[in-house]
Amino acid sequence: MNTMKTALVTGANKGIGFAVARGLGTIGFRVGVGARDDGRRDQAVEQLRAAGVEAFGVALDVTSDESVAAAAVTVEQTAGRLDVLVNNAGISGRTDGGAQDPTTLDLDVVRTVLDTNVFGVVRVTNAMLPLLRRADSPRIVNLSSNMGSLTLQTGPVLAAYAPSKTMLNSITAQYARQLAGTKVIVNAGCPGYVATDFTSFNAPRTAEQGAAIAIRLATLPDDGPRGGFFDDDGTVPW
Repeated sequence: MNTMKTALVTGANKGIGFAVARGLGTIGFRVGVGARDDGRRDQAVEQLRAAGVEAFGVALDVTSDESVAAAAVTVEQTAGRLDVLVNNAGISGRTDGGAQDPTTLDLDVVRTVLDTNVFGVVRVTNAMLPLLRRADSPRIVNLSSNMGSLTLQTGPVLAAYAPSKTMLNSITAQYARQLAGTKVIVNAGCPGYVATDFTSFNAPRTAEQGAAIAIRLATLPDDGPRGGFFDDDGTVPW
């Protein structure tokens, strides 16, 4: 079996996800580019290969049980195991008409955001865990946001998106507790306020800067922290 380590990054066709995939590929990982859109996924794989990264496409809609199960088969057939899972795919949700004002909150928007940002992470993580358990030093990184911090309360009022990240942090802690006796290390990372189409490119940090925390958590030593929430400056209070 090929000794090259394999990483899967969800939502990897653009933005922070693409930067994480490129960063991991640059340090020697074979990278699975998880994305829903066939054309964008193929384009991202081509760009990564042109940059010298060993990349392969993984058709992946994190809101679909069937798609996630098929993605696990793709990873198994390609690599036989999974060393790193980066749960990056996320959505902000609609904001028009007071949809994320808590006083006029559209609960359908909340459901939609949770389905990707929280339930999607659970679907993908649980489907990939058997492959992660085959690795020597498996790592799971959940891309969160300090907007989900009760302490910091940063960013605009987004009553679907911000709570989805609070819940993601809590789910991360639950995974870390359950997997405490295993080799699987699970943490959450905050990329900061990054210029991507997610923020209409109106933000101070580059995708590469945002990706750095995910790459660091993906390559933690075996005695590294578990169940924490980190950014470039260290632990994020939440």
